[in-house]
Amino acid sequence: SYEQTHFAAEQKRDRLRLIGSQEGREGSVTIHQDVNLYAATLTPGATVEHSLDKGRIAWLQVARGEVQLNEYALNAGDGVGINQTNGLRLKGLGSTPAEVLLFDMGG
Repeated sequence: SYEQTHFAAEQKRDRLRLIGSQEGREGSVTIHQDVNLYAATLTPGATVEHSLDKGRIAWLQVARGEVQLNEYALNAGDGVGINQTNGLRLKGLGSTPAEVLLFDMGG
């Protein structure tokens, strides 16, 4: 199946906005996999946090700009696999907003 929707910029500004999920929760599009897909636009200095439930893994993709994931600096085009459950902290770096996608998946 195919779905399409629009999320206003303010819905993603300095927060992780659920844009895709298996059940179509919170107005997200339905993805026929065990994944919660989040998008965020982080202004410089803004932070967001996310915790993985036990048995889940994640992939973070930096689409634009610079971010800090816990203690690691990442740039546009960087991606990283995550399997820790003790919390993820993302912070916008640089002088322009950064855009990220976070895939929270069943392991």
